[in-house]
Amino acid sequence: MPARNSDRSFGTVTRVFHWLTALLILTAIPLGVIANQLPYDTSEALAVKAQLFSVHKTLGVAAFLLGLGRILWALFERHPAPLHPERRAELTLASAVHWLLYISLVAVPLSGWVHHAAVTGFAPILWPFGQTLPFVPQSEAVGSAAGAAHWVFTKLLGLAILLHIAGALKHHLIDKDATLLRMLRGVPAPARPEAVRKGSLPVLVAFVLYAAGAGIAALLVPNGEAIAADTPAAVAANEVAGAAEAPVQAETTGNWRVVEGTLGFSVKQMGADVSGSFATWSADIRFDDVAVDGSHGTVMVTIDTASLTLGSVTKQALEAEFFDVATHPTATFTADILPGTGGYIAKGELTLRGMTKPIELPFTLEITGTQARMAGTVTLDRRDFGMGASYGDEASVGFGVVVAVDLVAERIE
Repeated sequence: MPARNSDRSFGTVTRVFHWLTALLILTAIPLGVIANQLPYDTSEALAVKAQLFSVHKTLGVAAFLLGLGRILWALFERHPAPLHPERRAELTLASAVHWLLYISLVAVPLSGWVHHAAVTGFAPILWPFGQTLPFVPQSEAVGSAAGAAHWVFTKLLGLAILLHIAGALKHHLIDKDATLLRMLRGVPAPARPEAVRKGSLPVLVAFVLYAAGAGIAALLVPNGEAIAADTPAAVAANEVAGAAEAPVQAETTGNWRVVEGTLGFSVKQMGADVSGSFATWSADIRFDDVAVDGSHGTVMVTIDTASLTLGSVTKQALEAEFFDVATHPTATFTADILPGTGGYIAKGELTLRGMTKPIELPFTLEITGTQARMAGTVTLDRRDFGMGASYGDEASVGFGVVVAVDLVAERIE
């Protein structure tokens, strides 16, 4: 069987591209639909849901790479002559459907991949490429836009698949020609003396449909209707240090004012790091270079827990199982600043979700003139604060949560 196409038949390479692509798409789509519908009320259910989403995303990446290869092959490889060259409208429609499929092979998995890279992914992609993408920032706005595009583009892909299958069945059952057989087994079609010149209209139609789809996706985002590429049910412990917005600085009684900083945390979920951060928080800091009675001063941090962003699982993390922001909208950390090995220690108490626990946060401090940069990390146990009680093991969500603080403050004269 020849590898290349001829004027009468499809070669092995084209047929392998076709059926492998079909296998990936027709496996990935049901997995995504099923995973979206699964419950996540127990750690076991969450594990199953995450595993299905991981396989769905992994197949999607494979479909994207395969789609690029297939498009390049289609652009430079000859196409067998049509069996009914006199049916101009039918040929135009068939070509438009093919180009709609080609664009879908890139746009659908790529939009899902961008969504996964832009926000904290619920389930990791299993290919060894990492979980982020170059030039894709960690951004809720980018994630929402990509999620909406993925949702719309899957509908265009579904339309293209249905039209493609309908056309193949029409040729096989009604026309009774060799269209399907030459893709199935490479059966050569009868010779046709008339060749058909390909026009640009089918390509234009496919791109116009996708442009309209992108417009619809853009309209969904401002209204808050964007549908994420995955809808994982998740856990508040999905949090990892990520870039937060500048803290809101309330009236301070201290002698330092925070001008910029990040407050985030990290945890293992399904074996992969996930990230989250708080956008609204403030710190009242009194710090003196020279310790008095063994103390350099005090700090009080107030956190608006409702300002948490956690990628595709923000909504679930805010609910009663985890941060329970409806009942506990604020978390506080009050501490004395003490000298420590190679730096300092903020020793005090963290009140989170109505529970207060002793915390020691070691940190470094660099003072240059009237500015100071502070950075510190501490590992907490989510169970100490009653978070994720139904997730009793680390198979789905790790117990340890690494809190990371990085800020710049200026001295108040």
